[in-house]
Amino acid sequence: MRILIVTDAWFPQVNGVVRTLSTVGKELEALGHAVKFVTPADFRTVPMPTYPEIRLSLNPFGGVARAFEDFKPEAIHIATEGPLGFAARRYCVKRKLPFTSSFHTKFPEYIQARTGLPVGLAYAVVRWFHGAAQRTMVATASLQRELEERGFERMVRWTRGVDLDLFRPRDKDFLDAPRPVYLYVGRIAVEKNIQAFLDLDLDGTKVVVGDGPQLEDCRRRYPAVRFVGAKHGEDLARYYAAADVFVFPSRTDTFGNVMLEALAAGVPVAAFPVTGPNDVINGFGVGCLNEDLAQAARSALEIPSERCRDHAATMSWRACAEQFLGNLAPVATEEPTAT
Repeated sequence: MRILIVTDAWFPQVNGVVRTLSTVGKELEALGHAVKFVTPADFRTVPMPTYPEIRLSLNPFGGVARAFEDFKPEAIHIATEGPLGFAARRYCVKRKLPFTSSFHTKFPEYIQARTGLPVGLAYAVVRWFHGAAQRTMVATASLQRELEERGFERMVRWTRGVDLDLFRPRDKDFLDAPRPVYLYVGRIAVEKNIQAFLDLDLDGTKVVVGDGPQLEDCRRRYPAVRFVGAKHGEDLARYYAAADVFVFPSRTDTFGNVMLEALAAGVPVAAFPVTGPNDVINGFGVGCLNEDLAQAARSALEIPSERCRDHAATMSWRACAEQFLGNLAPVATEEPTAT
């Protein structure tokens, strides 16, 4: 099958959306499918206001239309509600082409955190965007319920995976720091609620892996915290494995791939009892959820590493890709005329 995936989130961004889409694309190719990504790399872009790491494509409709016409997809997936996503939606609606979409990010909450715009107004736009899709893929049951309450329809489940070869238990001596070590991995930005982690009164050492618009401000305000910047591959995996607890302070992430990576490294998770952690952690004995995040972090120290690793081992990228494939809405193609 020829599968066209349109996404405004792409390299060099480092986040769960990019990781999920790029990894699933490789898995789909390994399964014998042809995959084409339409990304900001194909267009002239400008930095997103207040978040220059994210590039917004300029006047993308013509380029998006050419990608459709050249590739002649048999299935179309629109992954994001950005300029490319809106251009692809317009093309599909105009030509009555079926497509699927996915809800990855709570942009209404992110926009409110940065601009004060009411959440309800932004959700009306996002609901309209996904309303034209044959199916909208969501990562968890709690997110599906939340969106249904906001009027979203035709949702199907699309879970996530983790690289079990890369993220695995390792020697904790990699980090020479007073124990216990509490780790955060992710963007250093207001919507990630990282300050909730930085403000915790915990013995030991806090380590932050990641980059983002608040990095320099946080370094100045929290000199006792180790900010090591963005890490990738083996370097990132070593930081995960060296930690004692992974702290996930976000209240708006729809899943949180980083939690799976920590669990695969044998590290328990501490988080708030919200969408994402409720689905990944709650009921599996691999982390602690509490509105008192410091208490969750301390309690998580008692969780065995082996239990965390065993839970992560049930999540594979191949299964994630196969579920994605089953959710697609095939584009009807003309049958050859019999002679």
